[in-house]
Amino acid sequence: MLTINVAVLLAVIVILRLRRRTEARSRFDEKLTVVIVLALGVLIAPTAVGQGILDFLTQLVSGLTRAGQ
Repeated sequence: MLTINVAVLLAVIVILRLRRRTEARSRFDEKLTVVIVLALGVLIAPTAVGQGILDFLTQLVSGLTRAGQ
């Protein structure tokens, strides 16, 4: 339960940070955004939502692989 709440908070932070103009970002801002996104991924991965995203991406990639052959 706590993992989901922290993940939602991090998702909101990521969305707000990515809405800023690219020119206005410093290298530190970009690195901080990457760290926040990685932390969000670690929090989401073991949850049911994370497993659903993984299953969806797995099916998408396998479908694209089959279509490209």
